[in-house]
Amino acid sequence: MAHHVEVLSLASLLGMLSPRGVYILGYGWLYGMSMWVSFFGGIIAFRVLPRHQFGALQHKTFPVYFSSSIGLSSALLGLWVYAHPGLLANITSPLRADVAQAYVLGAVIALQSCNQLLVGPMTSSTMFQRHKLEKEEGKNYNEPGVSAQMKALNAKFGMLHGISSLANLGAIIALTLHGLWIGSYGL
Repeated sequence: MAHHVEVLSLASLLGMLSPRGVYILGYGWLYGMSMWVSFFGGIIAFRVLPRHQFGALQHKTFPVYFSSSIGLSSALLGLWVYAHPGLLANITSPLRADVAQAYVLGAVIALQSCNQLLVGPMTSSTMFQRHKLEKEEGKNYNEPGVSAQMKALNAKFGMLHGISSLANLGAIIALTLHGLWIGSYGL
């Protein structure tokens, strides 16, 4: 069995800057970042930081994560459309694989935009309201005998956090499906 051996040259090195190479690098960055932020970094921070510091860290970290996710997935979608010239003419045919993958990337953009622009700011605002009320009441949010206002903030925070987590999980599932597609069938 003969193997092709590529000799390194300036041309072969510059060839790595192809749309395909940039796509794979961008996808790896996005997927790795998403997995780290969602399943490792946040859990580690939750375990080692006091709750208020953890909340402040998440408040600063998540906007960067969501913005990066939106930017990278938008770039991937643009490169995907570029690599599949017939896609736009068939955009209403979601059973076409190239169109389905564009929808998958669009879902990532939509879910992370929802988190960045709506749910995330509402969650942070509720968290800081809860922190303020804890100081005023002299009790943690989960202690017995908290006020009705604290109970309402707890319910609102729980709902918003749940929505944000589900949207993020949806984006990760979409990215996983896309990664399995490009790993199996290429760009």
